[in-house]
Amino acid sequence: MRIGELARITGASPRALRHYEREGLIACERAANGYRVYDARTAVRVRNIRHLLTAGLTLADVRCFLACLDGDMTTAPPSAEGLRIARERLAALDERIAAQTEARDRLARALDGVVPAG
Repeated sequence: MRIGELARITGASPRALRHYEREGLIACERAANGYRVYDARTAVRVRNIRHLLTAGLTLADVRCFLACLDGDMTTAPPSAEGLRIARERLAALDERIAAQTEARDRLARALDGVVPAG
């Protein structure tokens, strides 16, 4: 299948697919006209990549899951490495959320009692 069809059935943009390819997460063949041609099984891999990214992992994290990207990741038990990566990413997200909450609270305190000009 060509890149447009793969994008349509996976919900990934063609730009994202080209990025996954550059990162070595997916592969394609080239047709005589230079168009990318993907194996139908690539759709499963792309859906799994997107699943991991929407869960908060990075592309570098996803690279650690290469061995299992072609299966049903949503129901398979996680590996020890997968759990370690997920826990590290969760801790990083918690730190970012705490920092953003602190910044929001500081701004809210600064705005308390401020009378609008007018």
